[in-house]
Amino acid sequence: MAGVDGEVVGVADMFPESAATGKDNFGVPADMCFSGFDAYQRALAVAGVNYAILATPPGFRAPRFKACIEAGKNVFMEKPVAVDGPTIRMVYAAAEESTRKNLKVAAGTQRRHRPSYIETVKRIHDGAIGELASLRVYWVNTGPIWHRGDHGATDLEKQVHNWYHYIWLCGDHICEQHVHDLDVANWLMKDHPVKCWGMGARQQLEGQSGEIWDNFAIEYEYRNGVKLHAYCGQIKRSWGSVSEHAHGATGTVDMHDGRNYIKSKDGSVWKPTGIKEDNGYVLEHRDLIQAILEDKPLNEASQVADSTLTAIMGREAAYSGAEVEWEAMRDSNFAYGPEKLYSNCAEMQFGPFRTLQPPMPSRHSIFMDPPMVPLAKA
Repeated sequence: MAGVDGEVVGVADMFPESAATGKDNFGVPADMCFSGFDAYQRALAVAGVNYAILATPPGFRAPRFKACIEAGKNVFMEKPVAVDGPTIRMVYAAAEESTRKNLKVAAGTQRRHRPSYIETVKRIHDGAIGELASLRVYWVNTGPIWHRGDHGATDLEKQVHNWYHYIWLCGDHICEQHVHDLDVANWLMKDHPVKCWGMGARQQLEGQSGEIWDNFAIEYEYRNGVKLHAYCGQIKRSWGSVSEHAHGATGTVDMHDGRNYIKSKDGSVWKPTGIKEDNGYVLEHRDLIQAILEDKPLNEASQVADSTLTAIMGREAAYSGAEVEWEAMRDSNFAYGPEKLYSNCAEMQFGPFRTLQPPMPSRHSIFMDPPMVPLAKA
């Protein structure tokens, strides 16, 4: 990779003041720093665009990924890649098209690019702990997520500025952050769960604007019967963990952000050693650039869609208080976002939009006909 020169030729952001930072940060000409809902289209049309980086709020990921693939661009996209049934189907369809066009796609599931994880998972797949019996994953923080307040002249503007706290923009934190750990579980299983049930709550966010919860506990089941227990939280507490664990017939694996250990029942312990570079945030981009330059296979769109759908399914199981199956979630037609998000994202405009009551089991279900999603009181 030595000697590869990269140049940022265009920047797109919803807000002009953010788009303008492309000039100072990357030397992008001011007339190539685009703002507005259609900014992504204008940036994709800039001459010389080889690949696009999608790093705006997750609610916009699916239509922009679709636009990139239609334009024939290689893509790096952050996770999660969807927030509901309609957007996840949009990603799956674009993923198929990207394969047909031989485009390269990398996702922000950086553990997949870290040698410490790659070596550990390979050993598990090679039988280091025998047949997997159960898994546990955690993204339990010891403090709340940021809250930016209510800024803007319209409902949509306020929501986009404070995007983490609205389901259609963030997917809730089980999608926005815990998807990393769920992705590792799917990687270990070489599969995705088929159903789940769960619980959670909105406790320390009470009184603040927004719709999301601040803690989830989900039990997933894979098609072979293996259970995955998943926990995530954004609350002030003394115990926390961001980690992934698996129990097998002959041992266990504990993965703590690269500090990974395989422990056999005979008492032996293995951990990855001799790794010179383990920064997944760098390696995910390096791997993508190398795949583009050398025309090597790299397309993570479907696998990150699977992990995103795993998170969405767990969220809706907890929100509704019901067991949710994979196909029901994938095929759900309930759209959390504005209609234009799904039909023509570039034509969206700032204006009024609903705010939902924070979901409550027995009072919130997108699977009912009609869906039961109470609106927040004005």
